[in-house]
Amino acid sequence: MGRPGRSAVQDLVPRLVESEGIDLVIANAENAAGGMGVDIKSAEELFSGGVHILTSGNHIWKKKEIYPYLENRTRLLRPANYPSGAPGRGWVEWRDKRGLRALVINLQGRVFMPSHVDDPFRCVDAIIKEHGDYSPVVVVDMHAEATSEKNAMGWFLDGRASVVYGTHTHVQTADERILPRGTAYITDLGMCGALDSVIGIEKETVIEGFLTQLPRKFDVARENVMLQGIVIETDEETGKTRDIRRLRVPWKREDG
Repeated sequence: MGRPGRSAVQDLVPRLVESEGIDLVIANAENAAGGMGVDIKSAEELFSGGVHILTSGNHIWKKKEIYPYLENRTRLLRPANYPSGAPGRGWVEWRDKRGLRALVINLQGRVFMPSHVDDPFRCVDAIIKEHGDYSPVVVVDMHAEATSEKNAMGWFLDGRASVVYGTHTHVQTADERILPRGTAYITDLGMCGALDSVIGIEKETVIEGFLTQLPRKFDVARENVMLQGIVIETDEETGKTRDIRRLRVPWKREDG
């Protein structure tokens, strides 16, 4: 969420990779640039901070400069279920130097969401059928508003995905679990941003908006910055997940 979130990622992710022995780092970047959208600078900062793949959501289209970047940088995904002709693509076949592989898929929900996208359930079903042989490890970012839609996606993919996690609401949920057929699930990862805020935005501005119902300019909050997410341990041979843990790591600026 804006510069505070990017700075936290750049500082903390390399340490987490080393301490946790992490092979693959994925982050949703759709609010990386000023709290709305992602531009080339913010994407490159996140990649330089140790993120291997960036997913996104409905705000991916806010910065026009990112359109050609989506075509050229396959490691930045937009939701796969946008209509044909949208820049970029919604899945990537990742591989590291040691030969580890994963299929990473980005989806967007339809319930309470502003964009008219295709059915995410049929979309992910088709992607897995076409590309599932690439790796048993399948990671799905379900970018959606409704908890029910995210939950349904978890059950829909149980046994076919290694992990299904939700993004979009910025509030970390406490329902992490491994479903019966080996798929890790959490309704929302939370955010990398300021907790003393309203979902990463200066709280006074948001409260005023609720009180007055007048247009207002949103500014990214900067106090009490936290990196949130999950760490999972997955069997690379079967794609089934052995463990899922929530992450909540505080970050402070060097100037205090």
